[in-house]
Amino acid sequence: MTQRVLVAGLGNEYRSDDGAGPAVAAYVGDRTPSTVESKVIGEPLDLVGAWEDADLAVVVDATRSGAAAGTVQLVDLGGGENADSYSGPMSTHGMDLARVLRLTRAMGHAPSRVVVVGIEGENFADGIGLSPAVEVAVPEAGELVLQVIDEAISCA
Repeated sequence: MTQRVLVAGLGNEYRSDDGAGPAVAAYVGDRTPSTVESKVIGEPLDLVGAWEDADLAVVVDATRSGAAAGTVQLVDLGGGENADSYSGPMSTHGMDLARVLRLTRAMGHAPSRVVVVGIEGENFADGIGLSPAVEVAVPEAGELVLQVIDEAISCA
C-alpha cells in the first residue's frame, strides 16, 4: 500500500527566517520519491485541505521557543491525540498548528500521523534570506524530515 505523505513547509520566504519551512520543503522535494508531496503553506489554516487523507504529514516551520537560533526540534503529534497537550515551540503564525489539528480531527480530515520539525529563528523582519544560523540548519532539518519519511514508508 502506498502511503500519502505531505511535507508542508509552513512560512513566508519574504519574512526572513519565517522562510525556513519553505526552504526545507524545497530541500526535501528534490530528494523524495514522487509519492511524497512537498509544498509551501502560508498559514496553518491552509493545512486543512492540504493534508486531508494524508497518512503522514510532516510540517516544517520556524519557531520561537527561546532556544538558540538554528536549533532543530522534532515533535511527533501522532494521530492528533497529542495535539491537546502539545506545548512545543511556538509558531510564528496566528493560528497555531495544534488548533488546526484539533479542528481537522473534529471534521474527520486529520492525517493519520503529524510530525512537526521546527527550526528556531531569530529574524522575522521583512526581507528575503535566512539568517546564517537558520540557513545552516536547513539541511539538518531536511535530513530529519527524510528520515521520518523513510521510517514511515518502510513500516507501511
